[in-house]
Amino acid sequence: MRTTFQGLSGGDAADEFVAHRRMLLLCSSRLELIFARTIPLQIEWSAFAFTPHEAQEIDLAPAKQSSPAPSSNAADADAESRAQTRLWLRLLACTSMIEAELRRRFREEYDFTMPRFDVLAQLDREPSGLVLGELPKRLMVSAGNLTPIVDRLVEDGYITRTPSHLDRRVQIVCMTVEGRKSFRRMAKSHGAWLAELLAEFPMDRLDGLVGALDDVKSAVRDALQRPERS
Repeated sequence: MRTTFQGLSGGDAADEFVAHRRMLLLCSSRLELIFARTIPLQIEWSAFAFTPHEAQEIDLAPAKQSSPAPSSNAADADAESRAQTRLWLRLLACTSMIEAELRRRFREEYDFTMPRFDVLAQLDREPSGLVLGELPKRLMVSAGNLTPIVDRLVEDGYITRTPSHLDRRVQIVCMTVEGRKSFRRMAKSHGAWLAELLAEFPMDRLDGLVGALDDVKSAVRDALQRPERS
């Protein structure tokens, strides 16, 4: 799906694309959920919220299907599928709400974007610099979408981009001294914002949740690496 960003420059539009690379178009007709990748600039979350009655209709939908009645195996498979869908929706909701708030705070407090912050976070781990072609792999975006973000960071003095001494066709990107100072200030704020957003979640449950999510991540990776997928 191609999305046009009205009123945004090329760099800003690309920033929004990377920031929303995991966003969802969720359409509900009470008994049906249709998923697709898109890049909405604004989302009213109330539009995606089900009333108790609507949620009950969705949960009970399999029981209202016409005969023949599903077998025990089919019912188990359907229940499993609905549980997996609920997991996906919870993960998506948490990610999207947190990302939206972080983007707002970066914009208002630092006049910065999360995609640019993500690039700096990768370069902060590489004091000697990083091959430009490695950045899209680490950030899971295309090189074309990353280019205007890198251009903007170079223009604003956060990073440098120079040819490699070994192969001048290869570009090396490295954080400047001032860029690193700015990133460290933003990273400190980033951590404080996350702590504030998650303050109500019990600390004694965090490790267990992180472990469970690691298992989910591994399961998804294994599924994607299987040679044949339906």
